[in-house]
Amino acid sequence: MSKARTEVAQLENMVGTGKKKFVRYAEGAQLYSLGLHTFQEIAKEANAVYRVKRCILVNTEKVDEYLENFCEA
Repeated sequence: MSKARTEVAQLENMVGTGKKKFVRYAEGAQLYSLGLHTFQEIAKEANAVYRVKRCILVNTEKVDEYLENFCEA
């Protein structure tokens, strides 16, 4: 039996204020306005993926740092 995941209200605000540092793949894709597979690839390249038993969590701080490297000034 799988549990249905619920959408987190005000996800961007929670991450921005530091109340939620880790997100799941689906939440991260929604947060960064990316497709699921693209977000998974970015998270892996940024070494931001943590496996806790059967749950995959992504550190948003590491993803932010990784994306800042692509900034065109």
